Amino acid sequence: MSLISHLREFRNRVGIALFFVLIGTAVAFWWYEQGLGEFIRAPYCGLDTDLRALGTGGDGDCELLVTDVFGGALIRLKIAFLVGVVISAPFWLYQVWAFITPGLKRNEKRYGLAFVAVSSSLFALGAALAYIALSKGLELLLGLAGDGVAIALTAQDYLGFVISLLIAFGVSFELPLVAVVLNLVGVLSYEALSKSRRWLYFLTIVFAAFITPTQDPFTMLLMAAPMCVLFEIAIQIARVVDKRRAKRAEAEGLAGLDDDDASPGIEAASPLDTTPSPIDEPEHLRR
Repeated sequence: MSLISHLREFRNRVGIALFFVLIGTAVAFWWYEQGLGEFIRAPYCGLDTDLRALGTGGDGDCELLVTDVFGGALIRLKIAFLVGVVISAPFWLYQVWAFITPGLKRNEKRYGLAFVAVSSSLFALGAALAYIALSKGLELLLGLAGDGVAIALTAQDYLGFVISLLIAFGVSFELPLVAVVLNLVGVLSYEALSKSRRWLYFLTIVFAAFITPTQDPFTMLLMAAPMCVLFEIAIQIARVVDKRRAKRAEAEGLAGLDDDDASPGIEAASPLDTTPSPIDEPEHLRR
């Protein structure tokens, strides 16, 4: 395909992906009143009423504060867009995959599909753990204000806090997968990972302490412990990959050779001819 054809295909793929995101956003916008909004507010509404200045509304539902006219509409649109991106992910990810696939080899396609599936699962796992930790984190943080302090969270602040926590957990759980990918492409070896195991665990705990918005020990450990387990799984995967790579190299007679060493049989071949080839005389000079 020509460059123009690639650009045209890219434009079409982006348009189709945005169309699916728009459909997902519309579905989430309708879903907001059918339980999505309640699901997002549940960690806050599950707190003791002493921690919530607004208490409960007349219909029994807890309330978040909106301080401007367009605040409610913007919050609903923001939630609908984020949820729409998530629920439409299989469709727009397929468009991304369909654009990239023609330029990949067969094994790269296989690894790519596995990477998309595993990365999506890890992000979902991290987000689920973040949602579980949300209630405990809010209870600890709001409780630190002590008696005599009325806390009324605005909808914007609460939503921003929830989103930042979900993204922090989801992205953090992708880091062990990055180590696996680096090992598959030959950048990071099992030996290097194994020697750095203690540092990996220590830095994971430090990273969890800084990245969690709540900054409480419960949330930090809920992030750090699964990440350490995932890093250990990544190390064991790297061990298996390196063993297979070593066996393959031994079978091909390449074991023990450095990257700069000649391949088998090259020494027996004739040396390369470095004489420059003649340049054809331009046609207008021939005339």
